[in-house]
Amino acid sequence: MSTNSGEKVSDLQLSRVIKDSAHQIWLAGLGAYARAEAEGSKLFESLAKIGERLEKTAKERMTAPLRAAEDTVSGVRVTASDTWERLEKVFEARVARALHSLQIPTARDVKELTDRVEALQKAVDELTDGRTPPPARATGNGKGAKARKASPSKAKGATAKKTTRKAATRRKTSAKTTAKSGEAGA
Repeated sequence: MSTNSGEKVSDLQLSRVIKDSAHQIWLAGLGAYARAEAEGSKLFESLAKIGERLEKTAKERMTAPLRAAEDTVSGVRVTASDTWERLEKVFEARVARALHSLQIPTARDVKELTDRVEALQKAVDELTDGRTPPPARATGNGKGAKARKASPSKAKGATAKKTTRKAATRRKTSAKTTAKSGEAGA
């Protein structure tokens, strides 16, 4: 029986060794968990501080090139705006010269004429004071009446042509006067 009892003793010892070993492993796990819990928050905080420093350094490194790029873009924008304004002025001056050479009145000329007509209308209104204006007088050298007596159809055509020519001459003279006064005012 000694063989059996020797085997039982060794099984019993082996069982105790395994039990003690498992218990120690369990205690080591609990200790590791407690330590990780205690030092885990400290580790997390230290990692967060390191991350903040890295982020600050990265921002500082990126800020300088971004500012330089923004300055360059704003400088280009100002230069482009100035150039565009100069081009507009040159174009306007050339168009104004072309219109002047064609004797086409400008907006300023039309405005001045409008102001003058309004002033004249006001003066006429003040002079008439609500009275009806006198009938228009016939102007001319009297040739129109003689021509009408001789040949009414020819006289009307000749008079109409003279009137048209006179009106065209008056418009040209008025446009030249307006253009000259515009140049003097400019």
